[in-house]
Amino acid sequence: MSRKRTLILGSAASVLVLAVVGAGIAYLMLSGGDDLRYKSQSALLKALPANAAAELRTRGVTLQSPLKCKDLPGWTKKKLRASCTGTTTDRRDVQVLGSGEERTSKSYYTILVGGHPIVENAPCLGADCRGKDG
Repeated sequence: MSRKRTLILGSAASVLVLAVVGAGIAYLMLSGGDDLRYKSQSALLKALPANAAAELRTRGVTLQSPLKCKDLPGWTKKKLRASCTGTTTDRRDVQVLGSGEERTSKSYYTILVGGHPIVENAPCLGADCRGKDG
């Protein structure tokens, strides 16, 4: 193989590698790192009461006592589902629904107070909305 041909093939290979790396970086930036914040049902159950209470506080709603959370039927390792219940200081019922799906990397949260939606299908609650790094 001639020297000129080797240089051309080497340059073409370099351009191809740079294009592949650039496409990978672009994909990661555009996907926004949409990994699920909570990788397990137990992690969701642990975080949901505090984050929902914080979200309610920002909306002027105070709880009589901490929220109690449980698994919702149908949850799996890939489809997280949880529900929390409680009461406000003015005795209105509170229901929090949280879900996450590994396949889509999406999470949704809904909070009902006195049967009325305060938060509907939000991607985050409380401190989670400030970003993964705080």
